Amino acid sequence: MPRYVARRLGQAFLVVAGVVVLTFVVTRLLPGDPAVAFAGPKATPQQLAEARARFGLDDPLPVQLWNYVRDLATGDWGTSLRTRRPVLSDLYVAFPASLELVGAALLLAVLAGIPAGVLAARHRTRLPDLGVRVGGMLAVSVPVFWLALALQTVFAGSLDWFPVAGEYDAALDTTSPLTLWTNITLVDALITGNWPILTSTLRHLVLPAIVVAAYPAGVIAQMTRAALIEEGGQDHVRLERALGFGETSILVRFALRPALNPLLSLIALVFAYAIVNGFLVEAVFNWPGLGRYAVDAIAGSDVPAIAGVTLLVALVYVLANLVVDLLQGVVDPRARQR
Repeated sequence: MPRYVARRLGQAFLVVAGVVVLTFVVTRLLPGDPAVAFAGPKATPQQLAEARARFGLDDPLPVQLWNYVRDLATGDWGTSLRTRRPVLSDLYVAFPASLELVGAALLLAVLAGIPAGVLAARHRTRLPDLGVRVGGMLAVSVPVFWLALALQTVFAGSLDWFPVAGEYDAALDTTSPLTLWTNITLVDALITGNWPILTSTLRHLVLPAIVVAAYPAGVIAQMTRAALIEEGGQDHVRLERALGFGETSILVRFALRPALNPLLSLIALVFAYAIVNGFLVEAVFNWPGLGRYAVDAIAGSDVPAIAGVTLLVALVYVLANLVVDLLQGVVDPRARQR
């Protein structure tokens, strides 16, 4: 296991190094001049020169790359041209809201997708199986923005069951101010016992979490079904049937654990997808996360902020895959040989 962990850590380091270089190259290819975005369109030539010197834009590209890597390693991700604050500070405020939304969505997806996959595998080729497959196909195929607008129209507009947008009722900032510990509103409200903000956040979270969870739930359900059906043909399953175990007991007690191996990899993939996919959802529901920050950064040609968002999403993806690789090594010792 230690050798397996060291190998996976080495691979993750190489991927992160590649992502850093790629992020640097892409940001240098973006249209627009960061110096103009920082100093303003009416800046004098002297002000533009000062801005270019401040950001090292006149240095050779290898020097710029070295400075970029050095600054990243010391926690300096640059200064946002729009907010004039350190990018890392902006991300510290924006990312927890996205993490809150994506975490709730993935929890819904797993709680819905795995039981649906087990149900479909248990009743293969029958009506429950058909329902799960059709539902999964719809969940994967429906456009995110259409589903978001449809839920808003029906459940927030017509039925008035849930709020239409925002993270929680803004009036609560005055009546029940929240003390921040982690910047994740649900966690902070739970820690401090701020029940008004907790209940308001939960109500605001329902619709966007369902939208973000739709695609992962459909994929997880289909993958669970396929993995259980494949596992059902293994020798140990035939032995368990011969010993008199029921079909549902075999699927849940004996076939599901080996089937978790590909599911863990899938969950890591859909986690990264959900973060990026959540950008559209955040825009529709006015959720104060990375999506809104990224849209504002792109509109303002804020190159350091764009690079920060890109790098953060890539790092989260690498970290999620690393955690899944390590979990696979624990769940299935055969994975350590790969």
